[in-house]
Amino acid sequence: QVQLAESGGGLVQTGGSLRLSCAASGRTFSTYPMGWFRQAPGKEREFVAASTRTGGITYYGDSVKGRFTISRNNAKNTVYLQMNSLKPEDTAVYYCTAASRVSIDYQGARGYDYWGQGTQVTVSS
Repeated sequence: QVQLAESGGGLVQTGGSLRLSCAASGRTFSTYPMGWFRQAPGKEREFVAASTRTGGITYYGDSVKGRFTISRNNAKNTVYLQMNSLKPEDTAVYYCTAASRVSIDYQGARGYDYWGQGTQVTVSS
């Protein structure tokens, strides 16, 4: 079993930056592909970014490419999402997630087995 806890959300102005953190506990963190999804009110959950177990390969949703960066520190059991040049349309609850298998569809929510409670990110215009 894996427990995930996000932090770092908040209110920021357009063009600003935030860094989200996700602390994992439970089974060996370094064995899990990790990802971030987000969900805005009235919308479906959307893929944001994902990382392979070592962080050697990363994936990004089209709407955040070039602005967001996912990274992980396996020694600290933590994955990060650095968000720059934030836009009002980035406003959402951001969820950290982990998969228990290696071969997954990184951009599909169904590939992941564990989810955090989410952290709110609000970007004001």
